[in-house]
Amino acid sequence: MFEVINDVIKGCNDFLWGWFMIILLLGTHLFITVRTKFIQRKTFKAIKLSVTKDPDSAGDISPFQALATALASTIGTGNIIGVGTAIALGGPGAVLWCWLTGVFGIATKYAESLISVKYRVKTKDGRMLGGAMFALERGIKIKWLGKLLAVLFAAFAVLASFGIGSGVQVNAISSIMNNTFDLGSVELLGQNVSVVAIIVGAVVSVVTAVVIFGGIKSISKVCELLVPVMAVFYVLGCITVLVMNFDVLGEAIVLICKSAFAPMSAAGGFVGSTIMIAARHGIARGLFSNESGMGSAPIVASAAQSRNSVRQAMISSTGTFWDTVVVCLMTGLVLVSSIIKNPNISASDGGDLTYKAFEQIPIIGTPVLVIGIVAFAYSTILGWSYYGERCVEYLFGRKGMIPYKLVFVFVLLVGPVLALDIVWSLADIFNALMAIPNLIAVIALSGVIVKETNYYLYGNRLDEYDKSSIPTLKK
Repeated sequence: MFEVINDVIKGCNDFLWGWFMIILLLGTHLFITVRTKFIQRKTFKAIKLSVTKDPDSAGDISPFQALATALASTIGTGNIIGVGTAIALGGPGAVLWCWLTGVFGIATKYAESLISVKYRVKTKDGRMLGGAMFALERGIKIKWLGKLLAVLFAAFAVLASFGIGSGVQVNAISSIMNNTFDLGSVELLGQNVSVVAIIVGAVVSVVTAVVIFGGIKSISKVCELLVPVMAVFYVLGCITVLVMNFDVLGEAIVLICKSAFAPMSAAGGFVGSTIMIAARHGIARGLFSNESGMGSAPIVASAAQSRNSVRQAMISSTGTFWDTVVVCLMTGLVLVSSIIKNPNISASDGGDLTYKAFEQIPIIGTPVLVIGIVAFAYSTILGWSYYGERCVEYLFGRKGMIPYKLVFVFVLLVGPVLALDIVWSLADIFNALMAIPNLIAVIALSGVIVKETNYYLYGNRLDEYDKSSIPTLKK
């Protein structure tokens, strides 16, 4: 029975991540890149805006807190284990496809964040709510279609929060802890479960519950402190490995580029792959990592204090730059160069591959990876708990928020004992299902995106306040 369920899940994943999703995702990235006149060239201006406060504007948290919370959910296991999994399944060429997804995904992250802020609403108690569900409901002219797509997006986002947002993350923490500490196993519900997995599930669920029951301000404060430290810590570890592998770094770059556009036979520790396989796994992991096109990060962007939609959209787009263009690329180079330099390292297991790559650093290599994965995964859990909560509130009102948080914490408790391959497959499925209605919103409202961009950005009005009134929810 378990094998049948596994086969069904794998079949759904293969179908959703065939040519349809690749064309839809990359097509949207390219379409918005062209329509926004290559918004990526404004990335460094956006980085400057991200550390500029906007306290006199409507919103619940600062622009940087919104970015930090979004980065908390995106800089996670997708950057570490996810890249390793992509290489294991798609070969070294998957790294380039993952990176390209990030480069062009900056435009889509900008666009989806813009419409989320543009169409946000506020509650009677003054809280800001936004995201693809409100953009679809308020922006699409065919009202019944917009509402249907909004409900589907919110429902898929809730399910995704149990996969990418909690199950995958706590499973990753458990896996890396099991590799580091061996405390044996006990029999639980008819199967052997490691003691480490039980401890991880209990600790993570309790610590998460303390934070998420404090609301967005509590979550954003933790993320604001945690994200910069963990990112710098991990990047320094990557730089150390790359310096050690400097003699094969050029060879690694050439191999990544060649195998992204040409069929590769199995050799040198890598599996054989076709262009389609490399592209599929690279793009899937790219989306998993930076979430451009999924519509997740715009949910928290809508809560930011921002004087206009373009300003916050630019800040949000920097999340994809840091996440994929920088961190994922460094991880990919670390892994591919490590396999080339150490032929005994097998690329067949993504998580183990990352672990062995960091083992090259004497004494501190393993602690750097362990601390990095734990911090990345935990921050992702916090960010996604907020996304899921907002979507539950959209579907069921405030009465659904407490039950959702309890289920979310329960998933964290049992997540460490679930099979990793099934968890990853489910995460990919919900990612794709969530992305479809969001990408429809981005394409359908591209005219609004262009109009706002031309007025505020290219019209040199980024400091101007949007005078449009923000509607208040009646319920």
